Amino acid sequence: MQESRLFKILYYLLEKGRATAPELAEKFEVSSRTIYRDIDALSGAGIPLYTEAGRNGGIYLMEHFVLDRIVLTDREKSEILTALQSSGAAGNEAGKMAFEKLSALFRMRTENWYEMDFSRWGSQTGDSDKFELLKKAILSHRRVEILYVGANRERMKRTVEPLKLLYKSSSWYLKAWCTKKEDFRLFKLNRILEWKLLDEMFTFRAFPEPEDTTHTDFTAPPEPSKIILSFAKEAAYRVYDEFDFGQIEELEDGRLLVAAPMPVDEWLIAFLLSFGVWVEVIEPVNLKQVLAERAMAVYLKNKT
Repeated sequence: MQESRLFKILYYLLEKGRATAPELAEKFEVSSRTIYRDIDALSGAGIPLYTEAGRNGGIYLMEHFVLDRIVLTDREKSEILTALQSSGAAGNEAGKMAFEKLSALFRMRTENWYEMDFSRWGSQTGDSDKFELLKKAILSHRRVEILYVGANRERMKRTVEPLKLLYKSSSWYLKAWCTKKEDFRLFKLNRILEWKLLDEMFTFRAFPEPEDTTHTDFTAPPEPSKIILSFAKEAAYRVYDEFDFGQIEELEDGRLLVAAPMPVDEWLIAFLLSFGVWVEVIEPVNLKQVLAERAMAVYLKNKT
């Protein structure tokens, strides 16, 4: 208990510069006499603490003492703080605490430039709570019971052993072992409707490679083909969201020409249909035909 308080006193002085014994006593809920004993203990350990009497006096550390004894460059310190700040922004409370302590220890300030919110726009469904629970389950090796919507819209209950969270193609996925199927599975987080942390523990097992989030049944995906697409200028905001800048060519009339290797499958067809009249397939011809047929089917089903 005392060792913990000694470190806290040290961090506090690094942060504030100086403090009075009554101030420290109130903060750490001990007597002033105990604080003076703690200061003696820190001084005996080689920490250069000084006390000054008087109106502007107090307890303080010798300036630059800690910096002189840390064999890290300013760049290394900044990178450590940035990593911890990112961890804290992702909801890691331990990361937040470590960031605050090392900021004081390094006598450095890092701008709060990074914010992460795992919920969808307009979502009131607790996406962040879901993410936090799954993270906890992964780190503690505990099983989770989920209610999941499959590709065929069927709702199913599964008990899974969560292994890793994966962000790919603008979506979050859970890499897990499914106890019912006795196989590895990828679950899209947006399709997990309910989640419950169980007391059942599991032994970690490595998730197989390669990773492909569009095929949750682990059938081999089709080989990527060279796809050439022409987009209307009205779709520019989505094109730049979905494709790498180097894959996009801006034409004089405002249209955008995109050349990218992509597997021709159901996901690609649905993706292209989402652009409506703002997309035209240039190559391959068979994809152009399939997209036209699917668009016609949608038209016939919805015409009045």
